Amino acid sequence: MQTKTPWAFFLLCLPCFLFAQKIDVELLKGMKIRNVGPAGMSGRVTAIDVDLSNPDIIYAGTASGGLWKSTSGGVEWTSIFDKQPCQSIGAIAINQRTPDVIWVGTGEGNPRNSHNSGEGIFKSLDGGQTWTYMGLKETKVIHRIIIHRDNPDIVYVGASGSAWGPNPERGVFRTKDGGKTWEKILYVNDETGIADLVADPTNPDKLIAAMWEYGRKPWTFNSGGPGSGIYVTYDGGDTWQKRTDKDGLPEGDLGRIGLAIAPSKPNIVYALVEAKENALYKSYDG
Repeated sequence: MQTKTPWAFFLLCLPCFLFAQKIDVELLKGMKIRNVGPAGMSGRVTAIDVDLSNPDIIYAGTASGGLWKSTSGGVEWTSIFDKQPCQSIGAIAINQRTPDVIWVGTGEGNPRNSHNSGEGIFKSLDGGQTWTYMGLKETKVIHRIIIHRDNPDIVYVGASGSAWGPNPERGVFRTKDGGKTWEKILYVNDETGIADLVADPTNPDKLIAAMWEYGRKPWTFNSGGPGSGIYVTYDGGDTWQKRTDKDGLPEGDLGRIGLAIAPSKPNIVYALVEAKENALYKSYDG
């Protein structure tokens, strides 16, 4: 077999060296070195919670960069979830009665093209030093966690479900024994999951859930459908009532919905609704 000598390669490249334009280095001395890639993918912040008894303690979850803790009011941060099987965080909830107890749901609830699924829900009893897996792996995405105000063994989990296809493990789940067992208490269909979940600060048995029918495809995204809507429970999730256009919401299929209850006047509820005409809605009667 014939081999090419290094001289052949040199002669081939010689014209490039002979006719290359000379660069005046002085013209570049004012430029500063900057990073042009690859992009850093530590992850956008997707969830945050603060220890109300010590506001310097903050927990922040990211889309693909894990869970972080600050004990200095946000000046310094430490990664505390590195040894767990998933670094995509969707929800954080601190038990404000016992702040060392923390719940973390995995899987980002904002299904964009770089969306990551999760591995269920985890619980720490020592401020994030160690973690225990508490189930719900098949939910794929946990977007909201609410701890019952008066009974911390009762925890509500809002699961968005898989963004890439139908799966039945979505909706609202509840545990009454601190995460040992779970029951699904609100379910619409296998393409509809939680967009938001809020609790009345004066009545822990009243919750409002925003359900969202959605699906991500390789090149498109479908947001909205007959499964979307707002549901209210007054008995801790045993029964739910759906709010419709007869209650003031827009007609037709709805998309993603964001919810907020006014802390000073819990009868005032806000809903940011994706619909044919997007709008912010306000209720004065809870």
